[in-house]
Amino acid sequence: MPLTFRKSFQILPGVRLNINKRSWSVTTGGKHGPKQTHSSTGRRTTSMDLPGPFGWRKTRTSRRG
Repeated sequence: MPLTFRKSFQILPGVRLNINKRSWSVTTGGKHGPKQTHSSTGRRTTSMDLPGPFGWRKTRTSRRG
């Protein structure tokens, strides 16, 4: 079983810093609304929890050249 590293810190209310082995990201938003995540790799994700077992997610990746 591989070992993984992942840690999340709350910086301010509604703002989290997420760190893993390869990158870091900042997530803004609360529990009852859309969340925006901006990663150091260029990935931007918008997600929202919907009632019941449903959720919505849209991911965009910028190409660095």
